[in-house]
Amino acid sequence: MGRPIRLAVVDDDPLVRAGLRILTGGSPDIEVVAEAGDGAEAVRVAEAHWPDVMLMDVRMPRVDGLVATRRIRERPHAPQVIVLTTFDVDEYVLEALRGGASGFLLKDTPPLEILAAVRTVAAGAAILSPTAIRRLIDHVADPAASTRRAGARTRLAALTDRETEVAVLVGGGRSNAEIATGLRMSLPTVKGHVSRLLTKLDLNNRVQIALLVHDAELL
Repeated sequence: MGRPIRLAVVDDDPLVRAGLRILTGGSPDIEVVAEAGDGAEAVRVAEAHWPDVMLMDVRMPRVDGLVATRRIRERPHAPQVIVLTTFDVDEYVLEALRGGASGFLLKDTPPLEILAAVRTVAAGAAILSPTAIRRLIDHVADPAASTRRAGARTRLAALTDRETEVAVLVGGGRSNAEIATGLRMSLPTVKGHVSRLLTKLDLNNRVQIALLVHDAELL
């Protein structure tokens, strides 16, 4: 990137924000440029400070992290968003991912892993492993599953057979290199397919491809 990653921290707990600022203090490649205590303030911060990445709490007063993530990611040149969650009690992470978040971190994630996640997302990748996706999907009750299935299959029907194959492999958590090997394609060809998937399906990142494939029950 050639400059420090610009990070904004969004959490209604001042101690959490202070801890994350201290955490990044020893990393010359990450700089906290702004903080926010709720989702409404997070939207303003995104517009005013142009961070590269935002660490977003979910449960906050006034405007929660789900709404804030959706509003932020709808804008052009939006920062990447990593959702912070306590997992065992938070039932809304899946909606944040559908809203454009690039992944999630548990609040007890080791500090070095938080820094690594920020770097990964700033580079344009998601931070959800296949195991994490399965845990989320298994954990979150989805009363609208049948409706989502029909909608997802309608959207995926616009893809070519090869694009569908790539989408399913993305949904299974395969990397571009693994997809290239499995389908006997070059890496640039796979990247081109993934880019077209995002454009055709009007999605922000690979996590949303995975969620759409899950909704369509193609895994």
